Amino acid sequence: MSDPLRIGNASGFYGDRRAAVREMLEGGPLDVLTGDYLAELTMLILGRDRAADPTRGYARTFLAQLEECLGLARDRGVRLVVNAGGTNPAGLADAVRALADRLGVPTAVAHVEGDDLLPRAAELGLGEPLTANAYLGAFGIAACLDAGADVVVTGRVTDASLVVGPGISAFGWGRDDLDALAGAMVAGHVLECGTQATGGNLSSFAEHPVEQLLHPGFPLAELHADGSAVVTKHPGTGGVVDVDTVTAQLLYEVTGARYAGPDAVARFDTVQLTADGPDRVRLSGTRGEPPPPDTKVCLNALGGHRNEVTFVLTGERVAAKAALVRAQFEAALAPRPAELVWSAVGTEQPGADTEAGASVLLRAQATDPRAEVVGRAFSGAAVELALASYPGFHLTAPPGNGSAFGVYTPAFVPQAVVPHVAVLPDGSRVDVPPPATTAPLAPAGEALHPSTGPGGGGGASPARGGWGPTRRARLGRVARARSGDKGGTATIGLWARTDTAAAWLAAAITPDVVRELLPEAADLPVTVHPLPNLRAVDVVVEGLLGRGVAASTRFDPQGKAVGEWLLGREVDVPEALL
Repeated sequence: MSDPLRIGNASGFYGDRRAAVREMLEGGPLDVLTGDYLAELTMLILGRDRAADPTRGYARTFLAQLEECLGLARDRGVRLVVNAGGTNPAGLADAVRALADRLGVPTAVAHVEGDDLLPRAAELGLGEPLTANAYLGAFGIAACLDAGADVVVTGRVTDASLVVGPGISAFGWGRDDLDALAGAMVAGHVLECGTQATGGNLSSFAEHPVEQLLHPGFPLAELHADGSAVVTKHPGTGGVVDVDTVTAQLLYEVTGARYAGPDAVARFDTVQLTADGPDRVRLSGTRGEPPPPDTKVCLNALGGHRNEVTFVLTGERVAAKAALVRAQFEAALAPRPAELVWSAVGTEQPGADTEAGASVLLRAQATDPRAEVVGRAFSGAAVELALASYPGFHLTAPPGNGSAFGVYTPAFVPQAVVPHVAVLPDGSRVDVPPPATTAPLAPAGEALHPSTGPGGGGGASPARGGWGPTRRARLGRVARARSGDKGGTATIGLWARTDTAAAWLAAAITPDVVRELLPEAADLPVTVHPLPNLRAVDVVVEGLLGRGVAASTRFDPQGKAVGEWLLGREVDVPEALL
């Protein structure tokens, strides 16, 4: 194929915009439309679905979208590649065939399987989880497309594989075409979160008219045979695609310059971004390396039960009111939950113009292996204080009966022990061999300010010699951010708009500075990685999110707003940059 392959995205998570499939099919020409429905938490949800009913375990919203749009996709000649199969890709493939038959739309359906390691968990040393899914690569998807599939359903492949697979099929890439594979991985990483590449969740959102961001269009990539790509969107759709939006998504949830997958390692410190016209950004220069011999496994296990209650403290003496209700509530808990975490939202402002503004929210979260400890006993202890506690007592909502929660744990197994099978439209099964050439994953150079733990790394002052006079200012005056989670680890991408500001950012942001600016990270390991070609640094804070989103008692369990918090903190900034 000599022309670029136009690959769109219509889903960044399970629950994303239902109309996106239709919008992308009707908005302009496409060759392939992808959908990313999976995350660690989603695998837990789908695993529990499958445990309750073995015929379930997939993203049912995809079927609803397909019912509306399968005929449209066929009319437009667009092939669909989605990981909506979750923990049961074969089940979803069967459901798609049944839907196509009912609609009278001839459809060749294939799926990729082998990622489910649950039956072999003990053998592989993975314990006794609820789900155990290895991250597969893209060559199974390519085999399905090569066999003429109109719809390809997968389970837990890497997010980028949804784009890399069509590239392999279209351009004939082999295992040794590492630069091309890595370039497609970068394009896939940009597309995987949908509208986060077209202005969604953008630090610099205020630089764009509100009307432009009301309904961002989903992104697409024009992928070329050398692995380079142009990220854009359909003409006339909302949102924006520029170097800023693409940088933000490139930095999302990465943990250094080497971005590893089962097919290749993409060097993010080689990616070049250039404007290519209105709403067009070119990705080029990406270098690839052999993949690691091991692949990651997403393990989810049931961790116990949880509940929470939020008390509203209004007016003066907030600290005294909080102390009273904490003491009363804890005294009433028998038995005491294994974990009880208190957190406050807001500060005392008794003279505020609204009652809400004069209130502080005090939240108590409890977890315990025993459902009864955090169920009615926990809820009842809060409700029974209604007429016996601080003045103005009320709750944001009646506490519930609690719910089960899961714990995500990453593991690694050799790629050679993971079956990777493409089940073609005719039912035949093709084994996809693991890569013949691998290399252990090594750091891409040294971290800017490596830290083995609290107290390590550079000085605590972000001011540096040679920058001239400085002034206290919020970090957001000179930087942008996007943050997220990798299990219990928070990742924060920081970038600047100019080379000078980027050089200062690289010198100023050290682990100790991060700990100073984010007191909640004061006792945690922090590492800062350089990405100078993106004018960026990548900050990794281990353990900030506890045991991960499903089990976290943190106010922001996925770390989505940690970057915005960091931008709001004050540092010594060279006046020349202001």
